[in-house]
Amino acid sequence: MGGRAHLAELDLPFDPATVDVDDEPVLDLLAPVVQEWWVEQFGEFVPGNGGFFTPPQKEAIPLIHEGENALICSPTGSGKTLASFTGIINELFAKAREDALENSVYCLYVSPLKSLANDIHRNLEVPLADITDRLADRGEDVDIRHAIRHGDTSDSERQAMLETTPHILNTTPETLAILLNSPKFKRKLETVEYVIVDEIHSLAENKRGTHLSVSLERLEAMADTSPTRIGCSATVEPLEDVAEFLVGREEPGGPPRDYELVDTRFTRDFDVELTCPTDDLINTPRDVVTGRFYQQLHDEIQSHTNTLVFTNTRSGAERVLQTLRERFDDYDETNSGCHHGSLSKDKRHEVEEALKAGALDVVTTSTSLELGIDMPHIDLVVQVGSPKSVAALLQRIGRAGHQLGETVEGRVVALDRDELVECAVMLEKAESGFVDRVFVPDNAQDVAAQQVYGMAINQVRPEREVRAILQRAYPYRNYTDEDWEQLCRYLTADYPGLEDKNVYAKIWRDTNDPPDGEYHYDEYDVGEPLVGKRGRLARVIYMTNVGTIPDSFTCDVYTRGDSRWVGQLDEQYLDTLEQGDVFVLGGDRFEYRYRRGSKVYVDPTSARPTVPSWFSERLPLSYDMGREMLAFQATLLEKLEAGGMSEVRNWLRTFPVDENTVRAIARMFREQVAYAGSTSVSTPDRLVIEEALDHDEYERHYYVHSTYGRRFNDGFSRLVAYYVAQRATANVQVAVADHGFTLSMPLNRKVDVAGLVKAIDPADVREDLRASLEGTDLLQRYFRINATRSLMILKRYKGYEKSASEQQVSSEMLLGFASDLGEFAVVEETYREILEDKLHVDGIEAVVTDIDRGAIEVVSTRVESPSPRAFGLATLMASDVVLAEDESEVLAEFHRRVLAEIDDDRPGETAATTD
Repeated sequence: MGGRAHLAELDLPFDPATVDVDDEPVLDLLAPVVQEWWVEQFGEFVPGNGGFFTPPQKEAIPLIHEGENALICSPTGSGKTLASFTGIINELFAKAREDALENSVYCLYVSPLKSLANDIHRNLEVPLADITDRLADRGEDVDIRHAIRHGDTSDSERQAMLETTPHILNTTPETLAILLNSPKFKRKLETVEYVIVDEIHSLAENKRGTHLSVSLERLEAMADTSPTRIGCSATVEPLEDVAEFLVGREEPGGPPRDYELVDTRFTRDFDVELTCPTDDLINTPRDVVTGRFYQQLHDEIQSHTNTLVFTNTRSGAERVLQTLRERFDDYDETNSGCHHGSLSKDKRHEVEEALKAGALDVVTTSTSLELGIDMPHIDLVVQVGSPKSVAALLQRIGRAGHQLGETVEGRVVALDRDELVECAVMLEKAESGFVDRVFVPDNAQDVAAQQVYGMAINQVRPEREVRAILQRAYPYRNYTDEDWEQLCRYLTADYPGLEDKNVYAKIWRDTNDPPDGEYHYDEYDVGEPLVGKRGRLARVIYMTNVGTIPDSFTCDVYTRGDSRWVGQLDEQYLDTLEQGDVFVLGGDRFEYRYRRGSKVYVDPTSARPTVPSWFSERLPLSYDMGREMLAFQATLLEKLEAGGMSEVRNWLRTFPVDENTVRAIARMFREQVAYAGSTSVSTPDRLVIEEALDHDEYERHYYVHSTYGRRFNDGFSRLVAYYVAQRATANVQVAVADHGFTLSMPLNRKVDVAGLVKAIDPADVREDLRASLEGTDLLQRYFRINATRSLMILKRYKGYEKSASEQQVSSEMLLGFASDLGEFAVVEETYREILEDKLHVDGIEAVVTDIDRGAIEVVSTRVESPSPRAFGLATLMASDVVLAEDESEVLAEFHRRVLAEIDDDRPGETAATTD
């Protein structure tokens, strides 16, 4: 029956003749009772927004009806998750009315956050209850059950799910892995027909997603029918790669399963702007900049209903809220709040509920409210500082105007000169539809160890079957025979002395004909190699240690001489420290010497800091955004050369930025070119290395303007420092930022850094960067994390829980032994993860290759004082809140030197006329 004739039979609160023609086929796919609920809820869409269905809903519901796998990419608030559930609910109610639903799970909803799963669970209650009531009014007793299961679910609730099983189960990747090995509950998953993976971009880029992808293949192998897979994201690229990650492969080495892309991105109206409290962030007093910022923030909050303020650190979120309450009487505990991961679950839940109810004028946060949670009253998002990627920017500002048809209103505030360029480019790219790419980790051996162990625990099975399940998952599409043998050697403890270290075999592997009568599996070919578990406690060990999220801890800091305790450092911060680095703790300066387990030993010093205290907290600039910034700089130089400052300013006014930003960026590049020349700015085809002498500190600094993001620069700086150390006998200090890095050495030492970079052989990059990691705290930390993921070190065993610091002590004892075993799976995975996922070795190889073939020119420039584009690198070592005034003074002095040099070269021109 056609859509209009069908609708005419229903009791609807509108004239069926007003339904858009495009909506008819979609509405007609829904059962009458579901149609009634839908149009009653969303009838307001009829007059001006293209019908009852948003673009993703219009495309996704028919695909779900047909059982097609789909990746839905659409802006926040456009209804993509609702589209997924509506199509599924429609199908489940149809089954229920035919009495075809068993006491088992039919739909799995997997989210990266427990809070998001909780939110979706609450949002499901309305349609399910409403549709059930409508059917009850007609004499039909139909019930679609839904429940949530994750780490916070009580034992009694879990037991109840066995007796009365939800048809829709909301869960997390970690809990799904446990359920697949639950002797009783795993049978409840055999009926699963639909899997929704929400915020898929935040899973695909890390090992949680790798773990999930294998779990989905295990589910596929045990399910009665192949489940329909639906992925949802507001910001993801490349779509095809993420879609293949979602659906996997039918056979190892084969093509991906069929899928459809629902690409309805950037259909929303944006009102976004980059603002800056001043056009001169160097000479304007800091208290003036701060005062203007808080006044502007206050004015914005007062002119909107609910405002969400994102900062880049948890401490920043706390500080902004505290300052607002101190400066203005309008804010107190009743109408403002803070939300981040360090707060208690109850406190976070309290803020979430108040936000959903529209009860708070302003909430400050770091990243914890970035994903998915429905906050319908938010009408403004303020981002303080750069969010470091377009994807993060879109996720955050998408919290405002959460309903389709509403304008997304966002303000980004830059308080740092380097972030002016970064944010200007980012906002322009966001408006044009650009999204940073997701990089999926490949062939992670620690995750493979967990999953193969889990499969072996469930049942004895052919080795080919276990390996095929692994290789059908997208992250293992290129998994080789050598990779598999390396993994099996670890899992079978096929190394002399390994058991002496309390690392025991987890599986047995029969590569020969099994003895007659030992196995009774008639379905397997005679002589087929089988895999099974080892150890009576295998299932308990697996269930209590499964997962990929690493534990972290703080390290106690002691002075070496008198063992005086001076404070604590987060272990992630130690990733940034090398022996000899100077940092600030409790207002005092210390030189890092070494770490033993969870204890750090330092020497008091008066030397200048080399690593700021916030370094490990901030998100890194994405590699793709770094490349876009280089292109921006090239175009700006062309404008400056062709038409001078007026053309530059006119061009910058086409960006979503305020006038202060226009003037500040234009002036910075005008002074850069006047001081150091047009070739002193890095572009897509030029890498600039700037050498400056600091006679006061008796140091020589090399500023490498490699604007490719901090991951790239962390790796590239280690590589270059490794080569420098081989050529110079001096101690080389490294400071890393998103826009480049600094190499510092005594003034009487000199190295041709530019020549050294030009001479790097692309074929040596991976091996030499690996060599530079030997003996570092970074290697030790990641080995501990991967050894724990691989169940080489057990977090929980026989009721005892080993802390992260205890895990670290165990891993330090194992690392040397394991490194000598030769291509040991856990060691190899540690190097792979650091090189590929943390230090972006692929990007380094690409840039070095371009240098080698002449596509990128390496330019060396010598200056007496850092150039304006190097100010951020030059002051990085002083960029600590304790030294804020020192940093301002250093910046002002650098700027005075630059202006004096420019004035000497251009008689009669003053700083006031450089605009």
